[in-house]
Amino acid sequence: MSFVNEFKSFAMKGNVVDMAVGIIIGAAFGKIVASLVRDVIMPPIGVLVGGVDFSDLVYVIQEAQGEAAAVAINYGLFIQSIVDFLIVAFAIFMAIKVMNSLKKKEDDETPAAPAKPSTEVVLLTEIRDLLKR
Repeated sequence: MSFVNEFKSFAMKGNVVDMAVGIIIGAAFGKIVASLVRDVIMPPIGVLVGGVDFSDLVYVIQEAQGEAAAVAINYGLFIQSIVDFLIVAFAIFMAIKVMNSLKKKEDDETPAAPAKPSTEVVLLTEIRDLLKR
């Protein structure tokens, strides 16, 4: 099998395509969540803690000197990233929980295995087998 054909069969497998779609949707979902946190959630939290804009929270290690930029730790942006992560993790948890409950319902709807034959049927089957011999 040539390299191109092997790659084509790998790339067109259902799992790879599903994963690619999931990554694309996840990236778009991440942008939505980042906007939700940055534009909707963090401003009220900033007002509640005294009018603080979290993106402005920094710890300056070294002030700017000449053309060199200041060296700072942007812990406000880090706090926003943590809130982003928690919201994404919760949303994924809820989606998986819903999918598992739907899957469980499907499993419950599958027909049960047929009941075991009665003792009379088992005895008659044994007698039939003995008579055949």
